[in-house]
Amino acid sequence: MADKERSIAPYLALIGVQLSFGSFPVFGKIALTVIPPVGLVGFRVGLTALIFVIVQSFRRRFWLKDRIDYVKLFGISFLAVTFNQLLFTTGLSLTKASNASLISVTIPIFALTAGYLLGTEMLRPIKVLGIIVACTGVILLIDPRNASFSSQTTLGDLLVVANSFCYGIYVAISKSIVTRNGAFRSIMWIFIFAAIFCVPLGLYSLRTVDFASIQPDIWEAILYTALIGTLVPYFLNAWALARVDPSTVAVFVYLQPVVGFMLAVLFLGEHVALNFIAAALLVFAGLYLVTKKFTPIET
Repeated sequence: MADKERSIAPYLALIGVQLSFGSFPVFGKIALTVIPPVGLVGFRVGLTALIFVIVQSFRRRFWLKDRIDYVKLFGISFLAVTFNQLLFTTGLSLTKASNASLISVTIPIFALTAGYLLGTEMLRPIKVLGIIVACTGVILLIDPRNASFSSQTTLGDLLVVANSFCYGIYVAISKSIVTRNGAFRSIMWIFIFAAIFCVPLGLYSLRTVDFASIQPDIWEAILYTALIGTLVPYFLNAWALARVDPSTVAVFVYLQPVVGFMLAVLFLGEHVALNFIAAALLVFAGLYLVTKKFTPIET
């Protein structure tokens, strides 16, 4: 029983990641009515880094095992947080939400390709098929006809592609260092390094904000984006990454639009259409193929 629980724990953690990330746009939209995008990024990164530092100080698991790991995590912090957050936030402001959602299907493709080229990932046909099936489900759910890849959105689309590339590469290259140092310690240093750049940029963008006029519900939304929308999913993602293949971590991204639609049904009164049911089934089927451990048949 214990072995079975350990085997499904990373997948439960990855479902938690997508629930957290999937709920972020709802509260992020509320926060962005008052806080500029770069300011929100700075707040999220700064508060998350502070909490990680406090927790790890109490746990006395602060320093990394090897000095070279500081250099590696400094570089990874750009891919995981700094570029990832700033590129997506800026890109989203310059393109349509449907464009950004459609482009996000490239994340597992980038992760699997990078992992294969680096020799950390086996390009198994069943895993490739799983990614294609899940990707098809997301495309069916979003409906490419809602996207508009025109000259007005080109810059935003390219920034979101760059964001997907950064996140995919981060997932592909960080498994060994996260496994060696532990998820909590590794992600703490990633956020410390990211805060060096994101917090000053955020503070600069907040210089015109009247904090006295911010209502309590806005502060609650801001805190939610930092704690539930940032700290929790980044930690769970890193914890799962130390236990499963990078492509498996990446393909769970396809659950995000499903979560988003389910939240819209629960809180906005939207109706479940047949295309949502079909899309959800394809996403779950793809996840099954990617995560299933197939035993070769002996002859």
